Amino acid sequence: MLQTVRGMRVVLPAENRRFRFVENAVRRVLHQYAYEEVQLPLIEATELFSRGVGEATDIVEKEMYVMQDRDGDSLALRPEGTAGCVRALEEAGLLYNQVQRVFYTGPMFRYERPQKGRYRQFTQIGAEAFGFAGPDVDAELLDLTARCWRELGVADHITLELNTLGSRESRLAFREALVNFLSPHKAELDADSQRRLTTNPMRILDSKVPKTRDILAGAPELPQFVDHESRVHFDGLQQLLSDLGIPFLQNPALVRGLDYYTHTVFEWVTDRLGAQGTVCAGGRYDGLVETLGGRATPAAGFGMGLERVMLLHEVLYPDALAVEQSADLYLCIQDPSLQEATARIANQLRDGLPTLRVRSGLGAGKLKAQFKKADASGARWAVVIGVDEMARGTVTVKPLRAGDGEQLELTVPALIEHVARASGLAPVSASGSTGVRARSNHPLNRNT
Repeated sequence: MLQTVRGMRVVLPAENRRFRFVENAVRRVLHQYAYEEVQLPLIEATELFSRGVGEATDIVEKEMYVMQDRDGDSLALRPEGTAGCVRALEEAGLLYNQVQRVFYTGPMFRYERPQKGRYRQFTQIGAEAFGFAGPDVDAELLDLTARCWRELGVADHITLELNTLGSRESRLAFREALVNFLSPHKAELDADSQRRLTTNPMRILDSKVPKTRDILAGAPELPQFVDHESRVHFDGLQQLLSDLGIPFLQNPALVRGLDYYTHTVFEWVTDRLGAQGTVCAGGRYDGLVETLGGRATPAAGFGMGLERVMLLHEVLYPDALAVEQSADLYLCIQDPSLQEATARIANQLRDGLPTLRVRSGLGAGKLKAQFKKADASGARWAVVIGVDEMARGTVTVKPLRAGDGEQLELTVPALIEHVARASGLAPVSASGSTGVRARSNHPLNRNT
């Protein structure tokens, strides 16, 4: 039996309900802030990430899925979305002397060690803002994400950590000082940190190895190298966050793992998911558009890992969304000869109640068995398509949940009106006589 490739994602229906709940909540907030969706390709030229993300980053060195096409061109499954978003908007001429607010969602791919909350295929929502140089857009992005946490009911369990990398010159000066400090201790560093010392030394600050952490205790700190202009920007951001009532912690060791970041960097972290505590991260990348061939354009954005946000929601609300509901109305067929009529009625209901789910009990069978399936589907109503009812131009609707009224015989337009009222909806189209008639001798009234 073939199995899923290690680290790839399979989201089954029960889990998918929570996944879509989280995704839809974030989409609603992005819509409120007037961010527009772009759809980006899964495959990009490898050069896009080596130039944009950085040759010496872990993503490019160790984690990208790289392949050659039949023409010999080197391609990569996208490991992150920002570089591809910049490439797409610049290619379309949408960045020069313009402002843009966009978002995207979809799978990313990194060859990492799979564990809970970390997959080789993972889903990310990213938001990017171009053309805004001031700290106000940084604050808007953080306000947007804070609203997402409130929408999902997880705000009390997520903390915002904040830092500034300063200008590119500030970063280079700090990098040199860090290398000079760590080089005499190279033999004492863990293997990853030894490798990073010559490729990406600022990533050593992220090390969780106790001995390396002890050495770093005496290392130079990034704030000592931040230029005045960057400090003014960062102070302005902190004031805006205070004005918005968004609490934060300064973390001078926060550097992020991608070379394109400058000035503001941030992470939203939680202590409820063990080692995989970062649920959203981002910052400014004012030099990336120019690095990829465009004109200098200020930019900022974030990436949110939907799997981790979903896991946090599940930890906090394990019983939410647990009840399977795959239908709102379940059509039970009294006789196989009524299959065609049932299909027609099902589509009438879908046309009149487009936000509700209508499921037909295909294959007919005994009504008792169909009622059990209707109940198991979580539907609020069973709708019986019977021979006698068809002769009268009606159906029988039986409520399956407490508080949904009594059993009735209705025309289909009247059924649409009845369900719409009970669901707080406005039917798309409803006409004709109500035809309401309660019955006591129908099979639905028998002990089923």
